[in-house]
Amino acid sequence: MAADSEPESEVFEMTDFTTASEWERFISRVEEVLNDWKLIGNSLGKPLEKGIFTSGTWEEKSDEIFFADFKFSITHHYLVLESTDTEGEDEVLEDAIPQSMKDLLCMNNDFPPRAHCLVRWYGLREFVVIAPAAHSDAVLSESKCNLLLSSVSIALGNTGCQVPLFVQILHKWRRMYVGECQGPGVRTDFEMVHLRKVPNQYTHLSGLLDIFKSKIGCPLTPLPPVSIAIRFTYVLQDWQQYFWPQQPPDIDALVGGEVGGLEFGKLPFGACEDPISELHLATTWPHLTEGIIVDNDVYSDLDPIQAPHWSVRVRKADNPQCLLGDFVTEFFKICRRKESTDEILGRSTFEEEGREMADITHALSKLTEPTPVPIHKLSVSNMVHTAKKKIRKHRGAEESPLNNDVLNTILLFLFPDAASEKPLEGTTSADNSNLPSDSEDYNLYNQFKSAPSDSLTYKLALCLCMINFYHGGLKGVAHLWQEFVLEMRFRWENNFLIPGLASGAPDLRCCLLHQKLQMLNCCIERKKARDEGKKISTSDTITSTRPGDAGKIGDQLGPDHLKDAEKGELGKSWDSWSDSEEEFFECLSDTEELKGNGQESSKKGGPKDMANLKPEGRLYQHGKLTLLHNGEPLYIPVTQEPAPMTEDLLEEQSEVLAKLGTSAEGAHLRARMQSACLLSDMESFKAANPGCLLEDFVRWYSPRDYIEEEVTDDKGNVVLKGELSARMKIPSNMWVEAWETAKPIPARRQRRLFDDTREAEKVLHYLAIQKPADLARHLLPCVIHAAVLKVKEEESLENISSVKKIIRQIISHSSKVLHFPNPEDKKLEEIIHQIISVEAIIARARSLKAKFGTEKCEQEEEREDLERFVSCLLEQPEVLVTGAGRGHAGKIIHKLFVNAQRLTESSDEAAAMAPPEEELKRTGCPEERRQNSLSDFPLPAGRELILRTTVSRPAPYSKALPQRMYSVLTKEDFRLAGAFSSDTSFF
Repeated sequence: MAADSEPESEVFEMTDFTTASEWERFISRVEEVLNDWKLIGNSLGKPLEKGIFTSGTWEEKSDEIFFADFKFSITHHYLVLESTDTEGEDEVLEDAIPQSMKDLLCMNNDFPPRAHCLVRWYGLREFVVIAPAAHSDAVLSESKCNLLLSSVSIALGNTGCQVPLFVQILHKWRRMYVGECQGPGVRTDFEMVHLRKVPNQYTHLSGLLDIFKSKIGCPLTPLPPVSIAIRFTYVLQDWQQYFWPQQPPDIDALVGGEVGGLEFGKLPFGACEDPISELHLATTWPHLTEGIIVDNDVYSDLDPIQAPHWSVRVRKADNPQCLLGDFVTEFFKICRRKESTDEILGRSTFEEEGREMADITHALSKLTEPTPVPIHKLSVSNMVHTAKKKIRKHRGAEESPLNNDVLNTILLFLFPDAASEKPLEGTTSADNSNLPSDSEDYNLYNQFKSAPSDSLTYKLALCLCMINFYHGGLKGVAHLWQEFVLEMRFRWENNFLIPGLASGAPDLRCCLLHQKLQMLNCCIERKKARDEGKKISTSDTITSTRPGDAGKIGDQLGPDHLKDAEKGELGKSWDSWSDSEEEFFECLSDTEELKGNGQESSKKGGPKDMANLKPEGRLYQHGKLTLLHNGEPLYIPVTQEPAPMTEDLLEEQSEVLAKLGTSAEGAHLRARMQSACLLSDMESFKAANPGCLLEDFVRWYSPRDYIEEEVTDDKGNVVLKGELSARMKIPSNMWVEAWETAKPIPARRQRRLFDDTREAEKVLHYLAIQKPADLARHLLPCVIHAAVLKVKEEESLENISSVKKIIRQIISHSSKVLHFPNPEDKKLEEIIHQIISVEAIIARARSLKAKFGTEKCEQEEEREDLERFVSCLLEQPEVLVTGAGRGHAGKIIHKLFVNAQRLTESSDEAAAMAPPEEELKRTGCPEERRQNSLSDFPLPAGRELILRTTVSRPAPYSKALPQRMYSVLTKEDFRLAGAFSSDTSFF
């Protein structure tokens, strides 16, 4: 068996060398990508405009390719240019060199401030890069580098692509590229050298010229002239002679009374450190030729003062600390806390005092001996008395997060009516906000769903923000909120309206907390009117409700004043309402009348019997309308106003109604729940118009449901005949059922549609259970609103166009995010980050203006030029200095460097503080100034040179092709990037 199996095991395998190898597949894939991107053939373009590399738009396309199991990314970088019709030129210039070779000699875009490194080194408008896909991967061995370069050369030759193709080698941080560009009979090789330590002979122009010439290897004895472009960059880091103008806020003044409580309504602004860290001055000699200038290891003609071109860029500090950004950020952090107010401050301070009274007789005496409720004079001491009394039982006064001075200042700011002997009449307060109510900035609260900038809610948000940052952090926030809730209960119990809130129903465009405070104010208004109504004598009340007087009121007011009259009568008709929705506190005569009117009419039910009832609750006569049954004038009754509702109550009501379903029974029950106001109005109408019919009510309440037609009677007279609309005639409809159920009860005796006592207690309970995190969530829209207003105010002083655009983006973004009930933290962080970025830009503008002394310029023209120069520094990556070192801005920059040099070189403190103007008053010939000016600047932080020429290579009879070499020398880096072209027609 074993012997038989041996021949079978020795199977002869044949290798098929006609199958593609991994290397060939890689080349094929590169060619496929180049074809897909339509990079085949010659694509000539027009010469590049000056500055197009920075101002133009760069785009890129990427794909993935594999060499065996090693993944590469191939990326096409190109400058978007207007397409030109070059078909005719292609026919004539069929053998023209590629556009990339022409770009090597273009001098319009040397040293671009913002571009890809290959664009800066070679001046290319289009190129393709093959690099390892993973950031950690690298092509390190020389053999692999040569293999990739060979692949590139083969792919370019097979496809006819004339776009330069580069391969990234070695570690990515070294930015090492080798590449090739092929054309008809020509080729350009892109080579690179990168060293840590610079050889001494290559630190100046003469040594670099030697490298360039030796690399070209030109066979011609008279070498063509070499074009030279040089740039030296000087860095200014020492700003000690100029103090940062931003002053930190005076915390002691805030609490010491020097500034006053109004400071709590203002947000701080500005950077706490200089947001400009460095100034980079680039001195450029754009067009030099060999032999005109000397630069070697012994002597140099390259004087920065004499450079024809100066350009400046500023380096901005990374994430400078800004006051407004810190305020908003720290307040936002509260949203993520989970502690309740009780957990932060200790034992609950909202306990009832009665729980601490051991003697039960105190409670019994409260039931048996009614005592009048004293209304204390409104003052700051009364506000905080109850809270302080409770707090001190559980911790000492010295342990309180907020001391009395800070707390009293805040409460006076929030409640300005506390400083007066009596409360302010109006409910809105004129605060430090100067915004007109119809301005765009004032109405921002509609978009942010926050609160008006003159409202109590807005001011509370600012105070909590400041307390969180300066006075106690989270504990201070909990303490102030506790005092605020106690103040709300104090005002509810003593009928003091809350200042800083617009009157009327809750504004659903504002945040929920603002709506809750408005609801509480509505409750206080109703309670206050009811308590004041009890003081009015019964005789006055009866007199005011006589039918004749009601008619006189109607004649005096007229229909135009209906709304005002209704409000006035409502205030008078609440005198008998109670704190409970089931009980009625009325005098005996009224009770007897109610029994006689209501019970008897319910038994008889006919309009003739109801006509004998005494009319009650009339407001005024309704024009010429009369009752259909007896012809008596129709009177408009005093009615109850609909109950105001906040958005959470509306949502609860909607959920309850939706849960009733779509069945007939559910729909009927839903209609009954929604007809409470209708039933109340019907009862008021019946009480004001005894003997009335449903048709009379419809004529007043819904005139469209009463249809009148002209008909001819038996005598031939044309008369008006009316009837109810079709929907009113539907059997068992809600209007008919409600009319049959309604009794003739005036509004003052009806069950209240709006129980202010219950609603107020619900609001106060809602406020009391809010955690600091919930409170911060409610008020964060107000804080963002205030921050945007502050940024707009500060920007108006600087007039920066880019900031205006960002502010509009912030408003648009915030209006979308803040309208959701629970916005995502990530989106809120984006808004806050945008606000911080705007604050930093404005701080940078002020820093640059202070350093360049724009306010000190006496001549208007120079000041405008400096302001324009500073504005460009903020918005552009690099700004050209008009007049170079001889211009106004150039002299200021020179002075800055001179001062920094003197501070560095001088060891004498007095010499270090010498006035810089003396350095600019040097006398002597220009040669002396040139020699002295070299010491005015530090050693260049960067030296860049570009050498160009056109040479026939490799033979004297070859085509003259462009040659280019770029060199950059910094303190820790030396790089040579060469592009050397050669004629391949016979080689």
